[in-house]
This record gives sequence, structure tokens and C-alpha cells, in this order.
Amino acid sequence: MKKLYLFDFDGTLTYKDTMFLFLKFYDPAKYSVQFLKHIPLFALLKLKLADAEAVKKSFISSILKGQSRHQIEKKAQQFFEENYPDLFRENALDFIRNIDREHTESYIVSASLDIWVRPFADHFNMTMLATQSEFREDVFTGNFVGKNCNNQEKVNRVKLQLGDRKFDKIIAFGDTSGDKAMFKFANESHYQFFH
Repeated sequence: MKKLYLFDFDGTLTYKDTMFLFLKFYDPAKYSVQFLKHIPLFALLKLKLADAEAVKKSFISSILKGQSRHQIEKKAQQFFEENYPDLFRENALDFIRNIDREHTESYIVSASLDIWVRPFADHFNMTMLATQSEFREDVFTGNFVGKNCNNQEKVNRVKLQLGDRKFDKIIAFGDTSGDKAMFKFANESHYQFFH
């Protein structure tokens, strides 16, 4: 029986949203200034009057744009070392530790940026499908490659990764409406399973 596990990252495996945590960790002073500047946009987002992808891009870009790949990756690794395993739900860690690796593949499918999710995915030995950061000559442009990896885009990325490979069972784990498309795609889905 060949199984595929699809795990959302923020809130599903972790207790908190990692975007704000990582950006604050990266540059606390810049974070404070940009957070205040973005409050009106965050408010519009809550009222569903702003585009989530645009607000996210604007906030990430305001802190990381122009930074070198080397510096960002170094900080991402430090972020991992300082936040693992405390950031993760105990139940999720137990579940991951007990996965039968011989008959199962596991993906982290996240709207978060690949930059700071990668060290966690590497540690868990999972394939990472996340929003892709754009670098030019190893400098972060502040843009994404393709779409924000959320909702239907999560399924698109999974299908692309799978190609024509088949699994007997696809099992998805998520905690928000951004995981609905993935739930529909899977044979079995679990909402807030590790909460």
C-alpha cells in the first residue's frame, strides 16, 4: 500500500504562523517599522478588501528585498535551529516520527516562502512545495516565482510534482480554508488533526 501524506505547514504542524516569526527574527528593527506601515493593509485583509497575495508580497519584500541568498539561507537555518522543536505541535512530531518511510512519501505543502520552510522540510526528510522566492544574481527581488502556494495552487503543485506516479491513498492535513482544495484532491483529509 503506497501512501502519500500532504501536510500544510503553518498552524497544522506548527503552533504559530512562521512568516511573522521569521521576518521578526530576520531584522527586528525593520520588522517593527514595516509592521506598523502595513497595519492598514492587514486591516483591509481581515475585512477581505485586499488581495492576500499582494499584501503578503509587500510585507515580505519590505524586509527581505535586496538581501543576498547566502544571508537569507543562513538566517533561515538559524531560525530553524532556534525554533525546532518548540514551534511544533507534539502530536505532529510524534506522527511524523512514526511514518513508515518505506511505503509512504510525505510533502510539506505551504503558502509560506520556501526560504524559511526548507530547513524544516530537510530535517523531516520531506519534499517541500511552497511559495517560491525569486532571486536574481543571488539577490532576493521581493517577488515570487509563480503563484502564492495556497488553495488550488497547492493541488497544482502536488500534481506537477507527482507527474504520472500513482498512490493507493493520498491523505491531507490542514487547518484553514486555504487547504480546502487539497482536502478535495485527497482520498482522506484531516482538519486540525494535531490540535
